[in-house]
Amino acid sequence: MIHRLIATIIKEMLSLLRDPQTRAALIGAPLLQLLIFSYAATMDVRNINIAVINDDAGRWSQEFIARVQASSFVNKLVTVGDMEELTELIESRKVLLGMRFQADYSRNINADKPAVLQLLIDGRRANAGQISSGYLSTIAAQLGQELQQQRIDGRGRPVASVRHWFNQNLEFRWFIVPSVGAAQAMIIAFMMTSLAIARERELGTFDQLLVSPSTMIEIMIGKSIPALLGGMFVGTVVLVLAVFLFEIPFAGSIGWFFLSLFVFLFSVIGIGLTISTLCQTQQQAVLGTIFCTMPIMLVSGFITPVDNMPHWLQVGAELNPLKHFLVIVQGTYLKSMDGGQIWSNIWPMIVIGMVSIATAWLVLNRKLH
Repeated sequence: MIHRLIATIIKEMLSLLRDPQTRAALIGAPLLQLLIFSYAATMDVRNINIAVINDDAGRWSQEFIARVQASSFVNKLVTVGDMEELTELIESRKVLLGMRFQADYSRNINADKPAVLQLLIDGRRANAGQISSGYLSTIAAQLGQELQQQRIDGRGRPVASVRHWFNQNLEFRWFIVPSVGAAQAMIIAFMMTSLAIARERELGTFDQLLVSPSTMIEIMIGKSIPALLGGMFVGTVVLVLAVFLFEIPFAGSIGWFFLSLFVFLFSVIGIGLTISTLCQTQQQAVLGTIFCTMPIMLVSGFITPVDNMPHWLQVGAELNPLKHFLVIVQGTYLKSMDGGQIWSNIWPMIVIGMVSIATAWLVLNRKLH
């Protein structure tokens, strides 16, 4: 049995690696996508242009403008004279937003009255505008705290100090790189297993497998091991690049990480085999993989938090192996997640894998009889 199983695995690996296009798709594409996502995908806003109308001749508007100018997210501040000019700059997309200081801005601050800063944001770039307005609100809040400290009889007053655990500078790359690595490992395992049986059918060699000495269990294991190795390879490469290239801390346990990666790929391979048994051609298998991959990604928490979804969708997300693995990955990289928390996300993936592999087995047996 062992010799037949090894022969099946070697045959599957050779059929995948001898084709240059397949090698490029399975090895080159994930690494290229990791680099592109790591540098291009970000929720941070940088190098924006801001227009300023300053009708105030006092100190505090100048202080606020100076702090905005010194901020890392600002490329250029453009001083304009009236609303017509500011509107033209926003309409032509030369600036993202405009700030307008009323004539009584500094006077109200000195009198300890509310001082209102008017922001005009380009709604066509709603996400960037919302994030930028958040940056400006933070600057205003910091200035307000400093003023309050100076006013209370010369004594300081308690001020809330904000600290971000596990990601002190809120580096978006620390989130995106481990998450992309998990997604790439899933896609590799999906593609390799979904094409496995469909390729044999399309080439007309599946009947030869059935009349060979190998049992159905051996065939399924032989089709699964290469996908498992491919996913483990991608996960290992991403881990190395994350730590040494992107300088992302890895605070957790290597052993728990690879155990959870193994279980995650086990659950994904079961889904891929189910797709492969339902398809007659490789083209159908690719389309089936795309059809399954998109919902899994959307409901995993990779793009939007699961907590923001409707309750029924949150319940459905518990059946998503990527959702559980992302919790482990993000907790393992940035914090030392303990074994109990990791196991609470591993056992659902074990159940998902057992159910999906059993489904693939039943579907394949039904098609053969």
